[in-house]
Amino acid sequence: MLLFSRSWTALRTAVAELPDADFARPSGCTGWLVRDLVCHLVIDAQDVLITLATPADGEPTRDAVTYWEVTGTPPTGDDPLDALTVRLAAAYQEPWLLTFHLDDVGSAAGRAAELADPARRVGTRDQVLTVRDYLSAYVLEWTLHHLDLVAHLPHAAQPPAEGLARSREMLEKIAGTAFPASFSDTDALLVGTGRRAPTDEERARLGALDAVLPLVLG
Repeated sequence: MLLFSRSWTALRTAVAELPDADFARPSGCTGWLVRDLVCHLVIDAQDVLITLATPADGEPTRDAVTYWEVTGTPPTGDDPLDALTVRLAAAYQEPWLLTFHLDDVGSAAGRAAELADPARRVGTRDQVLTVRDYLSAYVLEWTLHHLDLVAHLPHAAQPPAEGLARSREMLEKIAGTAFPASFSDTDALLVGTGRRAPTDEERARLGALDAVLPLVLG
């Protein structure tokens, strides 16, 4: 629960500190500029608020790891929902309007997470999770999108180290095996999710794991 708050606060702070010109630069998400990614974060924050306000009965059907649907096909940017995000982002016109909305909705999502009972069950995507598992899953979401945000912005703040470590741990559970110890947490996440291709040296170290990558999470 605490790591959710730290990761989310760090990501929102990184966005708030960006100069206006950076919003028109590419992000680490195929087909999206930084402004498009920030618009997606607004939608993510809305999803957190909706899910935390959607109590569910019955036993949990997913946990923080099995929450993710995994494919081997990286996004192309042509998905209708991805295209809608681009149009929504363009409608903001000025970066400050986008950052204001993210701060407004994002702060509310953060407060709702802090106030939520970790053991309570909530429903999302036709599945049931505890609040603890749902928010833990979002540590991976925030960390990956933080890496997307700073992909072409070397001056921007990086994700928290503890969020990177926890996200790597979750990705390794999804993969069913560990990444080589020589991989940093950042490199394991970027290569593991197809955000960059492994070098020849990295591919040799990956061994059999290379055959199942990338793990595209949705």
